[in-house]
Amino acid sequence: MVIAQGTAAQTGAHDEERNRELVAQSFEAWRTGSGSPYDLLASDASWTITGNSLAAKTYPTKDAFIEEVIRPFNARMKSRLVPKVRKLYAEDDTVVAFFDAAGTASDDRPYSNTYVWILEMTDGQIVRAHAFFDSIAFDELWRRVPAERSDIVASQEVPGG
Repeated sequence: MVIAQGTAAQTGAHDEERNRELVAQSFEAWRTGSGSPYDLLASDASWTITGNSLAAKTYPTKDAFIEEVIRPFNARMKSRLVPKVRKLYAEDDTVVAFFDAAGTASDDRPYSNTYVWILEMTDGQIVRAHAFFDSIAFDELWRRVPAERSDIVASQEVPGG
């Protein structure tokens, strides 16, 4: 019995560290422009933007979230957001990312925000996410800058939610 509990605890700790490392790698890829945390999203992952921003709601799939939030966000940007991770926490199947991100909007004004993402993972993929950020800064960008650019491709998707 003790051996089984020890093995389960080791497996859980291994999964926590694996999930944390996957998220850390995805943020590093985002920072360098070679990927993003969205690469970890399962196709049926739900993404909830909490609060009262213009984008606040639950997006039931990866595609819905990318199409309704990320692509319109990217279309408002002249340069991609670059993250600076403050801390990553892992417990059980969940990784919490606390980070800042900044870039330049297409009207040449800076955009920066501080985010907390709670990422629930299964088999190395994000299956559910809850995002917290300064909705005033987000809404100001969303209202001020029209989503007219179509030259930012999916590989350069900028995490904004």
